[in-house]
This record gives sequence, structure tokens and C-alpha cells, in this order.
Amino acid sequence: MKVFVVAGEASGDRLGAALMTGLKTLTDVEFAGVGGPLMQAEGLHSLFPMDELSVMGLVEVLPKYRHLKRRIAQTAAAVLDAQPDVLITIDSPDFCLRVAHIVKARSDIRTVHYVAPSVWAWRPKRADKMARVIDHVLALLPFEPPFMEAAGMACDFVGHPVVTEPVADAAQQAAFRATYGLGDAPLLLVLPGSRRGEVARLGPIFGRALVSVLTAHPGLRLVVPTTGNVTDLVRQVTADWPQAPLILGPGGRSAQEYAHDKTAAFATASCALAASGTVSLELAAAETPMVMAYDANWLTRAIVKRMLLIDTATLVNLVSETRDVPECNGADCTPEKIAAALLDVLNHPNAQLAAMRLTMQRLGQGGEAPGLRAARAVLARL
Repeated sequence: MKVFVVAGEASGDRLGAALMTGLKTLTDVEFAGVGGPLMQAEGLHSLFPMDELSVMGLVEVLPKYRHLKRRIAQTAAAVLDAQPDVLITIDSPDFCLRVAHIVKARSDIRTVHYVAPSVWAWRPKRADKMARVIDHVLALLPFEPPFMEAAGMACDFVGHPVVTEPVADAAQQAAFRATYGLGDAPLLLVLPGSRRGEVARLGPIFGRALVSVLTAHPGLRLVVPTTGNVTDLVRQVTADWPQAPLILGPGGRSAQEYAHDKTAAFATASCALAASGTVSLELAAAETPMVMAYDANWLTRAIVKRMLLIDTATLVNLVSETRDVPECNGADCTPEKIAAALLDVLNHPNAQLAAMRLTMQRLGQGGEAPGLRAARAVLARL
């Protein structure tokens, strides 16, 4: 079986790797496409570096539009040359669905898109447009299939791979503290994003918010897990923070060693400040209370605000149907509001626990691995 798979950012790379593992478990398969280090570890030779596609925001895409357009054409041509049994695109709809559009116009190759568009959040007409080029959708959230099916696509809820990721136990947490000389200090995770634009925009805001937090809790130690494509930028952005953080990047060691440290950091932390996104589910899996904060280019923010259909952007809040995780988004993404939210969470660390556990349950914790469920769904509908 030949599978062409395309991911455009770190979260998609994680989903793609789990799906690839599932497919290899169920059938003989060869892969081609675009992916990051996790997918490459599963046997993918990426057509070009995945991080070229990690651009977010309506305005932020414009300077790179011509380059992205060339990559779209290159990727579609590679799919048509390969003639796979199925094209699986993962998230990154602005890139992936354009690739699928070209492929569908010139072939009858089956198309699967992994991660349903958040039509329940904004731009509901996207599902209708997507149905023109996508045959089958793999949904991460249990309430998504009806939206996709109403637009004419097959859709299976397959859960989220985050529910199968390991959580560091007490011994691993102690080893992490010893390795980095953290003693018994409480840890505050700071996660300003995995895209360069996010880090450049949010890093300085987060740094200013930490001033009053560290004043109130002088014993806190800052830990910043990051990705390889932004490690150098994180070092620059954090240089003037009120405390030099421990930066955990993947450079100079194996992916397994990096993942081990990141897992230990998530489980060891007392609290986290994070950019909005999938990271909220990783924190929930580790039962680490969090504050989510995000802002975009002012024009992107203004456009998106007018289109939003929901009152929260945090997946833990959405899946658990609560609003227990505080958010500081858009105009509220200020040092003062972020600091106040962090101080409240530090003072009430168990307030989010029930919502985090319910989220994991609803995403499939304790059941079959989502990557394997996704693989079964792909094969069942071929």
C-alpha cells in the first residue's frame, strides 16, 4: 500500500507519526510526503522541510505566499507522480486543501484529511468547500462528525494521540530535577509557541507578565520547552526576562531524550503559561494547571474576532464543556491580565483538575490508541 501524507506543523507531525505507526501495524505500507522529525522517524523522507509551512495568521501568510504557492504545486505534482492509494493531509488546511484541490482535479486518488476544520468555531462554510476535494475526515473531537457528514464527507471520530502519551512518574520527575539542578523549587512552564511569529510576538509579553509573578513567588523556576525551529529565537526573546529560564530544546540529543525531558517538565510543573493550541491537551494529560494566552497580528485579530462563533479557544474548555481554564487572548493578552490569571491559578491549583480529567476521558483515554483507530478508519473506507 502506498500512502502520501502531508503535515505542515509540529502538532500535525505528532498526529502523522501516530497514524503512520498504526498503518504499519495493520498492513504493509510505504510512505512519501512532507513531515517533521516524528514522521521521519517512522520512515518518511520529507519532500522539503516541514517548518517552511508553519505560518499562522491571515496577514502573516502574505509575505510567504509565492513560496507557499510553489510548494503547493510541488507537493501536488509529487502526489500525482506517486499515484498513491490514498493522500492523507493533516491539519494546515490553507496548504493541504490546496494540494488536495489540484490532486482531485487531475486524478481519482482518494483524499483523507486528518483534523476536522473547526467549523463549530468560525467560518462554517469551510466544510462545504472542503467536501469538494476531501472524501473522508478523521476527527479529533467527539462532537465533530455531524458537521462533516452534513457537508457530504465521511467522518470518523478517532480520538487524540495525546491520551496515549506517557506521563512522567515521581522517579522520572525527581531525575529531571536532579539533572538540571532544580532542587525542590516549584516550576512554571512557559510555552510561547512553536512558530517564529508566535514566539516573537508573545515572548516579550510573557516576559513582562512574569515580573509580578516572580515577585509574588520568588522561589519559582522558569522552564521553557521549545522546538528546534525556534530554539535560537527563544534564547533571544528570553534574554531580558526577569529570570533566566531553563530552555529545553531538542538540539544535540536524540528525539527520545528530548521527549523524555519535555514529558518530565510537564508533569513536574506547578503551573503553565502557554500559547493557545494543542498544548492545552498535553498539559491536561499531565494534570498541570494552565493559563492560555494568545494574540495575532492586529488585522488578523480584528478579522477573526468578527467571525468567531464560540467564547473560548482552549480545547480543554471546549471538550469538557467548562470554562475552567483562564484565557488572555486578543486584547486581553497583556502582561497585567496574564500575571493576574497566573497568580490566581498558582493560588488555586486544583480548580482545573476535574475539567482536565473529563477532557482526557472524552478524547479516548483508556481505549485503543487514536493513531491505530485512525489507521483502521482509513483502511476501512478505502
